[in-house]
Amino acid sequence: MATENKDTSPRSAPDQDELIASLKRFIRAHGEDYLSDPNVSSIGIARTSSSDRPEGRIALQFTVDTKARPEQLEALGTKKLPESIVVDGVEVPTDVLQRSYVPQFRVVAEAESTIRHKRLDPALPGVSVGHAKGSAGTIGCVVFDKHDGTPFILSNWHVLHGADGESGEDVVQPGRADDPHTDRNRLGRLERSHLGFAGDCAIATVEDRRFDADILGLGVAPEELGEPEIGDRVVKSGRTTGVTHGVVRSPFKLAQIHYPGAGARSVLCFEIGVDPDDPPEDGEISLPGDSGSVWMFKDSEGRPGNVLAGLHFAGESRDEPDEHALACFPLKVFEELGITLRPPVPEAVEALEGYDPNFLRARVPAPRLGPRVEQDLFRLRGADAIAYTHFSLALSRSRRFAFWAAWNIDGGSLKKLDRSGIPFTRDPRIPDEAQIGNELYQANRLDRGHLARRADLLWGSPAEAGKANVDSFFYTNIAPQMDDFNQSSRGGLWGRLEDAVFADVEVDDLRVSVFAGPVFHSDDRMYRGIRIPREYWKVIAFSHHGELRTAAFLLTQNLDQLEALELDEFRVFQVSLGEVEERCRLRFPDPLHEAETLVVPEALAERTPLGDLSEIRWG
Repeated sequence: MATENKDTSPRSAPDQDELIASLKRFIRAHGEDYLSDPNVSSIGIARTSSSDRPEGRIALQFTVDTKARPEQLEALGTKKLPESIVVDGVEVPTDVLQRSYVPQFRVVAEAESTIRHKRLDPALPGVSVGHAKGSAGTIGCVVFDKHDGTPFILSNWHVLHGADGESGEDVVQPGRADDPHTDRNRLGRLERSHLGFAGDCAIATVEDRRFDADILGLGVAPEELGEPEIGDRVVKSGRTTGVTHGVVRSPFKLAQIHYPGAGARSVLCFEIGVDPDDPPEDGEISLPGDSGSVWMFKDSEGRPGNVLAGLHFAGESRDEPDEHALACFPLKVFEELGITLRPPVPEAVEALEGYDPNFLRARVPAPRLGPRVEQDLFRLRGADAIAYTHFSLALSRSRRFAFWAAWNIDGGSLKKLDRSGIPFTRDPRIPDEAQIGNELYQANRLDRGHLARRADLLWGSPAEAGKANVDSFFYTNIAPQMDDFNQSSRGGLWGRLEDAVFADVEVDDLRVSVFAGPVFHSDDRMYRGIRIPREYWKVIAFSHHGELRTAAFLLTQNLDQLEALELDEFRVFQVSLGEVEERCRLRFPDPLHEAETLVVPEALAERTPLGDLSEIRWG
């Protein structure tokens, strides 16, 4: 049991804000000492309320499991709390209340199932959720990873994690207590959690469902984080009690909560009591199952606002007559979990990782340029390759197109994103004279063809996929291609090669790496002062049952009739890696050569072009 703070003799009282700030520092520094007393359940800031003190004065409020006379304290294993404590030279009265707290994850019997207990698509805050092996709590709100923008649902540690849970395990909506068929109710997986000083909090992904950010019954989504003060009016939407209203009674306290399987934990929080102007019909502002809901500040007209006050995690024990609730501070929770209320815009996402050579089960580096062409390489800050989100490329100084582009495809997390409104643009990191812009593509049938295919890059978190979407439109990733072979909507084989891998092969981990580029010939046709490549190549690599496989392709086009209405046939051939290397004067890594099984005639004239994707030999 901690003793009275022996600072200095009392001085004149500071203003209320200064006093509360001093008391917060005192609780952070000495609160755990008081909670070491087995009878003390919390220490916090509140206005005095006991009968032997004038009401309304700021005090240090202690709650105890059992309030007893002095002669009974020794039998309880506790000591008498001081009547006042000197904090930063100010004598502050204490107030002692009998009160215990419990995490509100247990589920009580319901007379009938409501929408809050059912499977919803889209899922939304205010409804049942839980770990697949747990009970049921509440989805608090939708949040986002502060770095890459991945959307999550926010709730409590004891709702989404629990003593028996682990990161990566399934989270279900509704919670198992509301529907035991967890196999059909998967929402996502537990991503991160925390139980301790900063709060009782956890986040889970939303993978098998859509989501809506508006809180059920409140019609608002949090847009800002707030800090509670005494007298603030708040409202929440919980799985069990629905919409309930409260008033902040203690804006800061350190409470000790006993968690089954995890023991006693001290959590910084604030306390909410019943709003006398808007009391619940049954007198309960929270019940088991409400854990994880968020308290929102009310606006000046008494309506739910968009400022988040706190994350509900505990309430009074069953035998406690005083109705109240505890909530974690949102700023602490958001810092601990690395989340935000607004996803970063694609331009702000720092996802320029480029091509990943370790993406597949075998390491597959990008191709190397031969010594005859290496001197023509444009180097950005000394690097041979220019990195973008999910792809990299090597740029030719003389031709101002890429020698090659290399990219990774995560087929398990591909997104469908709109391309409208994204402009083709020069890469601002590269001098304008080193890249070809829109001057080549005006008033003709040349397409601005993506080397690294846009649809292949849209994977990962939503913000990361959005960043890749924007990056794909840099002119460094563009090459002139006749519209008939470039536009996959016309059924061209070239635009569907990557799709064919997933359709025809059991690709390990749904991951594929691709390399592509133009073939530069000295006699390529000059058009508007620019030599237009007439051939393109593509190499696709993947793992199949743990074995690396690769396939190479060559596309030839005839540009003799660039402005003509009739165009020659575009031909796609499956070729060897060696032929691509010879034509482009580059070298693919040894693992790709070792994975190649295709044997083709040496002369292109002796081969039959691909007539359908089914003719591709993948191994």
